[in-house]
Amino acid sequence: MGNHPQRISNPAQLKNKLSPAPSEEIPYFYPMQEESPRQKKIGTLLQKELAQLLQTAVREEGVSNLIVSVTRVKVTVDLSQAKVYLSIFPSEQAAFYLNALQQNRFQLKHDLSQLLKNQLRRIPTLQFHQDDSLDYIEAIEKDLHNPNNPIVPKSPKKKGS
Repeated sequence: MGNHPQRISNPAQLKNKLSPAPSEEIPYFYPMQEESPRQKKIGTLLQKELAQLLQTAVREEGVSNLIVSVTRVKVTVDLSQAKVYLSIFPSEQAAFYLNALQQNRFQLKHDLSQLLKNQLRRIPTLQFHQDDSLDYIEAIEKDLHNPNNPIVPKSPKKKGS
């Protein structure tokens, strides 16, 4: 008699309506949304402060031949978690330092809360990840300069010379 929605009187009917049918697949990958201006602002602020904290810690510990740079910080929509991407040079020791940062993430969160107490109410939980984009670029450069590069055509040899 019309296109009115069905009235659900039984909670079991509601559960059946909300849960996907067995033939329907739940998508494994949800498309990423673009970061909001607030997420970008907090990510940039965390990136700046974390970089200063890490540089100060490296200097105070007297560790030589170590470069740690914070390449990107992605903050979740609810601002509860932050993925911190680090580029560590030399890359052979990256796993060791990344593990050390992962173990000390609560201390870093506390230090950030002291620095940013007038700007943020809650500091997101930090998750550290290695940014291997520089290694990837280096591998591409190496392959491009390789004599067996399939992209660059080999120059034909001139006859008679």
